[in-house]
Amino acid sequence: MGILDGKIAIVTGAGQGVGRGIALAMAKEGAAISLAGRTRSTLAKVQAEIETFGGRATVAICDVKSADDINRTVAHTAETFGGIDILINNAQEVPLGRLLDVADDAFLDGFLSGPLATFRLMKACHPHFVTRGGGAVVNLATAAAVRWDMSTYGAYAAVKQATRSLTRAACAEWGRDNIRVNTIAPHAMSPGMEFWIKAVPEEAAAFIATIPIGRVGDCETDIGRAVVFLVGPDARYLSGATIPLDGGQANFD
Repeated sequence: MGILDGKIAIVTGAGQGVGRGIALAMAKEGAAISLAGRTRSTLAKVQAEIETFGGRATVAICDVKSADDINRTVAHTAETFGGIDILINNAQEVPLGRLLDVADDAFLDGFLSGPLATFRLMKACHPHFVTRGGGAVVNLATAAAVRWDMSTYGAYAAVKQATRSLTRAACAEWGRDNIRVNTIAPHAMSPGMEFWIKAVPEEAAAFIATIPIGRVGDCETDIGRAVVFLVGPDARYLSGATIPLDGGQANFD
């Protein structure tokens, strides 16, 4: 038996990286997973992985910048599995660069895919949580938001800090409905991280040297397993927090 047996989860950006790792970890603990994302081929591969070990998964094609796609994803999940208990807001377009170089459209896409998508998905899932007697949400932020040197991270950090505010608001407003909402700020060996390490190995080595544990986290065993805890019964009294899953690097005061 898994600690998430009988639970139903939506994971956005589930086709690769952190989203895939979280989906696999939750599926191995018994949750049925709605794999949401824009690319059917990558989502189908994750679905096949989950089904290989006896898990249940469905694919939901979803651009989180689209309200219609979000509503279809929530409806598809509820119709396929019978409800929704868990929401993981992982998908995000990242507006990186110096302030003078970040275009308005890139900044807006960051908000559309980040806090606005999170806002829409949480609201769309809320009635399903209530029907099921409660729910758990994990939103994703970034340790870049608490860097002393914010150069090139300003727009990205602003987007992610907005998401943290939504976490706190949902925690306060929905706690009496037995809905818990937390944020994680992970460092994970995603495809993007792997590309960056190969592209600028010296800069990457210097960055990793600032992580007390001395390495970047694994998407499934480090990040996914932590999320299993956060959405599971052992974390039933934890809500409204930002958890830095970064090997001890960041300090969210």
